[in-house]
This record gives sequence, structure tokens and C-alpha cells, in this order.
Amino acid sequence: MADWLVYIILCSDGTLYTGITNNIERRMQQHAAQQGAKYFRGRAPKQLVYIENGHDRSSASQREAEIKKLNRGAKLCLLKSDLNRLHTLTLPTQISV
Repeated sequence: MADWLVYIILCSDGTLYTGITNNIERRMQQHAAQQGAKYFRGRAPKQLVYIENGHDRSSASQREAEIKKLNRGAKLCLLKSDLNRLHTLTLPTQISV
């Protein structure tokens, strides 16, 4: 099943957090409530800035690892690339905390 997403969130300290999920709305709510990822202890999620769809669990995990290895400049280029499907989805991109 290709229903897993790789996503990137811009954080309050300007860093970029990369993760995977099969339910982006639920995951965004979890991040906003500081549930799950320890990364959000001490920083807040600010905005969803990247979504890459069409993955199964395995390929999403592999892609997440690839993205996490990129430097910040490469990640910023990725946000502007055609791989970013954020504009094709009807989701709120701002995170309410």
C-alpha cells in the first residue's frame, strides 16, 4: 500500500524536522501537543512545509533516512522541488499549539 507520507516541519527555532506517517492530520496534532517525537521538547512545530507521498512503510522510512542525511541547503531546495506535494493537498499547514 502506497499510503505513507514523508513530511518536513519548520520548527520555532528554524530547524527542519523530518518524519513519516500514514495520517498527517493526526500526526500534526500529536506534534502540536508535544506527543511522540522527543525532538519537539524544547521547540515547537510551526508549519508543515513538505509532503512526499506514494510510499509504503518501508520506502517512507528509507526516504526519511535519506532526507535526514541532507544538509540544510539541500533540504531547502527539496522544499521548492516538484517532489513537494504539499500544494496538491487540502491540509492546514500552520500548526496550532
